[in-house]
Amino acid sequence: MPNMIELIEQPIDSAEVLRRVSSTQAGAVVLFLGTTREFTRGRRTISLNYECYAEMAEKKLAELDAEAQRRWPLVATAIVHRTGHLGLGEASVAIAVSSAHRQDAFEAGKWLIDTLKEVVPIWKQENWADGTSEWVHPGMETQPTKQPIEEAE
Repeated sequence: MPNMIELIEQPIDSAEVLRRVSSTQAGAVVLFLGTTREFTRGRRTISLNYECYAEMAEKKLAELDAEAQRRWPLVATAIVHRTGHLGLGEASVAIAVSSAHRQDAFEAGKWLIDTLKEVVPIWKQENWADGTSEWVHPGMETQPTKQPIEEAE
């Protein structure tokens, strides 16, 4: 069963992500969805924008996938990250892992999302209710901007 690594612009289909890791060899399937929350550090978010260096992001995601397979006895993995404009409640990332046992699945899933956020060149722009925005880069502090937010078309 080939693992699923995708950067997409359309909404994430969590049922498809789960289907891709499900197997009769797995007694555990763990799905993590990262979603757009309304409040961050006390500030109201109205939307997010994601951009990435696609070629490098896909390479890093494949490296993470291979490392997770090396560290834990996994049946299958799926890593899907969305780019573009996302409204409140929409999923920006899905990580699913299947394994014979739940502890391996939970540990691998947690490691994958934590490491993805640290090393994969995907950038998030928080668009605030006060009309400002702020870019968040992997491994860097946030960079506030005073530029007006452009509405998504």
